[in-house]
Amino acid sequence: MTTTTTTDTVALPSRATPRSSAAQRRGARRRRLGACGVLMTPFFVLLVTVFLIPVGTAVWLSFFGADQPGLGFGPERTVFVGLRSYAAVLTDPTFLGGLGTVAAYCLCYIPLMVVCALGLALLLDSGVVRLRSWAQLGLFLPHAVPGIIAAIIWLYLYTPGISPVIELLARGNITVDFLGVHTVLPSIVNIAVWSNLGYNTIIFYAALQAVPREVIEASVVDGAGPVRTALQVKTPLVRSSIVMVAMFTLIWGLQLFTEPMLLGQQTPMINSRFTPSMYIYDAAFNRNNYSLAAAASVILLVCTIALSYGVTRWTNRSDGTEEAAR
Repeated sequence: MTTTTTTDTVALPSRATPRSSAAQRRGARRRRLGACGVLMTPFFVLLVTVFLIPVGTAVWLSFFGADQPGLGFGPERTVFVGLRSYAAVLTDPTFLGGLGTVAAYCLCYIPLMVVCALGLALLLDSGVVRLRSWAQLGLFLPHAVPGIIAAIIWLYLYTPGISPVIELLARGNITVDFLGVHTVLPSIVNIAVWSNLGYNTIIFYAALQAVPREVIEASVVDGAGPVRTALQVKTPLVRSSIVMVAMFTLIWGLQLFTEPMLLGQQTPMINSRFTPSMYIYDAAFNRNNYSLAAAASVILLVCTIALSYGVTRWTNRSDGTEEAAR
């Protein structure tokens, strides 16, 4: 009699399984990185095309200048001048005066813009304003007007003899010179606020819509009124939007150009170097000094980056202090 013994085969875990899973993870990671690279390619192309190349060109131009040998009778040639253009810009009283003008403009414009836009957004979010969609459209329409057109409209309203506003004020024995030595800067601030108020209001309103309704209801239950809820509950929750609007407004304010350029046609209070941007335009296209214009552009860029970085650092430090206090 033959006895057959059957032995069950037990499957041992394969050592290739962890390797295959690791390879799959690496493959998935490569695919994700490839997809991210494809999506980020247009951004980097635009960054290089519209920012890095112009900045590099400006830096290169700032180190070279035109020179005419032979007591000015020889052919003009480009020579390396080093930091001479930067020294000329930083010691030029008109450029330093333009920086002071822009600083005064930003000190007036940024707080006024942030407070007015946030106040209107809180008013829209409170539900007090009826026909909310029409109110948002009416606030946003001035932003849709190109900046040069807006400046021309306000130039018409500021010019004596043709302005209906000045004529109406004159009937009430009120004399206002909107383009005078003490009023020209507030007049420019008024144009900028009129143009950008609705845009920033929409940003704040969108941020307020993301505030949890439970937090607002809890504040109402605790006895907070509408004003207290708006100032002590809603406003701190949209702080990041406030910082963003303030930073963008600062960057735009440092590049002030269109409004004073047009208003300067009607008032001697605005010269061709009223702001740093106008100084750059005058150096490049009126004086044909591209080295000086490039150096001023680089200095303005450095100031903009430094101020933006300072605002960001201050905001992060404030957030860290609040979290530590909690």
